Amino acid sequence: MQGDLDLSPPEVPEPTLLESLLRYGLFLGAVFQLICILAVIIPSSKSHHEPEAESHDLRAGDLARKPKGPVPQLRQKIKKESKKKR
Repeated sequence: MQGDLDLSPPEVPEPTLLESLLRYGLFLGAVFQLICILAVIIPSSKSHHEPEAESHDLRAGDLARKPKGPVPQLRQKIKKESKKKR
């Protein structure tokens, strides 16, 4: 009766280099995905809390600029010159 049962551990071949790379690559990919998901879920403190002095300086700089007039387009100028030549 004891001769019928084989209780020795099964023979498992050593993983090849490709199998090892695949296993570690999948592990790193999963970690990267978790980091990306956490970055979306957990807001960063820098983006929501801007100092008021910096935002005020940006607004003042926008007002100091002079508004530019419309820029003449090159195509319209060429078309007008070609019509005059006719």
